[in-house]
Amino acid sequence: MRPTTLAGIVAVLLILLLGKSSIFVVDQAEQAFVVRFGEIQGEAITEPGLKWKMPLIDDVRRFDKRLLAWDGDVEEIPTRGREFIIVDTTARWRIDNPRRFLESVRDEAGAQRRIDDILDSVIRDKVSGARLEEIVRSSDWEVDEQALREEVADREDVDLELTPDRGRQELEREVVEVASTQMPDYGIELKDVRIKRVNYISSVRKQVEDRMISERQSIAEKFRSEGRGRSEEILGEMQKELQTIQSEAEMRAKEIRGDADAEVTRVYGEAFGQNPEFYAFLQTLETYRDAIGDNTTLMLRADSDFYKYLESAGGE
Repeated sequence: MRPTTLAGIVAVLLILLLGKSSIFVVDQAEQAFVVRFGEIQGEAITEPGLKWKMPLIDDVRRFDKRLLAWDGDVEEIPTRGREFIIVDTTARWRIDNPRRFLESVRDEAGAQRRIDDILDSVIRDKVSGARLEEIVRSSDWEVDEQALREEVADREDVDLELTPDRGRQELEREVVEVASTQMPDYGIELKDVRIKRVNYISSVRKQVEDRMISERQSIAEKFRSEGRGRSEEILGEMQKELQTIQSEAEMRAKEIRGDADAEVTRVYGEAFGQNPEFYAFLQTLETYRDAIGDNTTLMLRADSDFYKYLESAGGE
């Protein structure tokens, strides 16, 4: 291969290499700066497309234009009432001033560390100055006051007259308001802060759970007691109704038996009136049947009325 040909190939490769190193692409979700020897060149590149830079000299720093997430560490914080709780928070932020962002924190990792310092401090300050009910409840939270009073009637640690000044949304808004005053120094705009989770610390949680179990058991026993009372009331009413029915039935039975006895007496009376002798005979036979059994021995006088029909039957 001729030297001139080789030199041409090398020249083309150098041109391609330099051309490639002088071209970069900015995505539509990005913004970028060209940095030369540590100095920012020009304004931020915010329009997407193919861009140019000095090869081998310039460097490109890229930043996201979208909302970015921040998740804080889970912290143990005392409330105004000295209840130690676990607070887990999250936030959304964006790069508002890319030049100041690059000059102050340089990259997203540096920004996350700076946001940690600011938000952790503000959240701790706001939570420690708030009551527990203000942290856990929403601003539009509504309850049945009558049911609540009945449920916590025997609780000394519950003040039903206490009205929270704010809810969780108001607390979060105050955190954003205070923290946002420090964010512009780093080219950051804080958009939102949310408390993801609130819970008691483990040592207190067991006590709270035991108390909740005791309260539920007390309410269950109250329901069971009311049920037993209602059951006894129903059984009492049923017993009363049963006694009334039995009393009426016995009275009716006595009336029927009385009517039947009266009818029997009337029939006997009519029969006696028609043939007194025959009636006396029947009555005597019934007396014989009732008085004389298989092993019965009677001692009768000859002039006894009881013996009269036996004597007549024997004569015949």
